[in-house]
Amino acid sequence: MLKRLKEDIQVIKERDPAAKNYVEILLCYPGLHAIWFHRIAHFLYRRKWYTTARLLSHLSRWLTGIEIHPGAQIGRRVFIDHGMGIVIGETSEIGDDCLLYKGVVLGGTTLEKKKRHPTLGNRVIVGSNATILGAITIGDGARIGSGSVVVKPVPPGATVVGVPGRVIESPTPEKEELDFEHGNLPDPLSDIMKMILQLYNRLEERVKRLENEQAKN
Repeated sequence: MLKRLKEDIQVIKERDPAAKNYVEILLCYPGLHAIWFHRIAHFLYRRKWYTTARLLSHLSRWLTGIEIHPGAQIGRRVFIDHGMGIVIGETSEIGDDCLLYKGVVLGGTTLEKKKRHPTLGNRVIVGSNATILGAITIGDGARIGSGSVVVKPVPPGATVVGVPGRVIESPTPEKEELDFEHGNLPDPLSDIMKMILQLYNRLEERVKRLENEQAKN
């Protein structure tokens, strides 16, 4: 347990350039506080101290703005950055080295008492306000764009954007390091607009040719 707590601090120092020192991380990172609250609550939950675990997670939500059900399983070195509004459901599973931004929802889609929340593999990045619903698996190294709504499994290394979420970048060989360049995510709306403009230009050229042919006749 102590080793995991140290890793939770170290991962912030390594991945957030705004983190100046360890004292600042300990005192000023609600994502870290939420993870620590959860590790204790999950420990109690597994020992069937359900009410105590829920009370602890409720306190964590009140203090951090991050809601993690004590039944959720969270791996090592998970970084919650600017975590306000994050919701992680009871049967969610999050692998090692994942990164979650504000407003992320890992939600369920059934009232049955079974596996009903997502599973994130290792090194998954989930952008701000993205929603992942149901007992689906997000493969290792996948990236979920901000504001996406994902309801189908995502293969390892793929990039998903849009509502509903669509794979717009084919899976690539797994990387050992996370790619934080969110500006590199393809923009499907921009791609569609470019296609429309290209089509418009082709039609305009065709109309001009037809007008010139008519003028000659």
